[in-house]
Amino acid sequence: MINHVAKIANIQVGSNCPVRIMGILNTSPESFFKKSVNTSKISIKNTVKQMEDEGADFIDVGGMSTAPYLSTLVSENVESKRILSAIKIIQNYTNLPISVDTCRSKVAKDALEFGVEIINDISGLKYDIEMQQVISEYKPSLILCAFDSKTVLGNSVYATKKLLSESLKIAKKSHIPSDRIVLDPAIGFFRKTGKGSFFTKIKSNYVTRDLDILKNLNSIKRNFPILISVSNKSFIGDILRKSNPADRLFGSIAAEAVSVLNGADIIRTHNVGATKDAIMIASQLSK
Repeated sequence: MINHVAKIANIQVGSNCPVRIMGILNTSPESFFKKSVNTSKISIKNTVKQMEDEGADFIDVGGMSTAPYLSTLVSENVESKRILSAIKIIQNYTNLPISVDTCRSKVAKDALEFGVEIINDISGLKYDIEMQQVISEYKPSLILCAFDSKTVLGNSVYATKKLLSESLKIAKKSHIPSDRIVLDPAIGFFRKTGKGSFFTKIKSNYVTRDLDILKNLNSIKRNFPILISVSNKSFIGDILRKSNPADRLFGSIAAEAVSVLNGADIIRTHNVGATKDAIMIASQLSK
């Protein structure tokens, strides 16, 4: 399947474009992957420069952990303050497009006021109804993640496609052109139980669900570019029996390479340099 080309910020994504890399910059000390947390000016500067040198195309900034198995909710003001502080530093040291990982409208608006070009909403615009007004006003590029506030039953691939379709309808109502949208099937966010507010409940095993999704990316794409974020996530730890996220590098790289072979257009990762090497090889093998 040949998917449409999207322009995310000023970067073309999809179809015959190179697979792009989104480097993850966490500013939330409560993050599940402590090694990825950057809160000081020097740490943020060095991390961003390293990501750029290693081949990142975007920087994705998060100010609140949304790992389903952690209780990590912080106020909108705290999330916004963390993100804005990071944005100011990033903009001083690189011209890479910045994505903000938030599903709260106030945080998104604050970031867009500072020139951020991409909103990465893990709720697919469903958590905060005011998000629709914000994106309609600023018209950023969007990453829409599969999400439902209710328990999802049945076939995981079908359910994921349905949830993404719902988010696409919201984006259309908010006047976001389809060529400014990337889809994310939400690896790691479908669980039986959780402590946070930002996951979709399922009755099946989450590892099985995530593997099914990664095997069927081309079916899920719906002619849109697709972003995959598997870096150091729980299904890898479960398969490898590695409880510490810092021990999941090789598993992450393997999953990212297979994702590219199966149709991924953007890989969101903590490990930019290693991911770059892996997807360059995978991209050659997928031709």
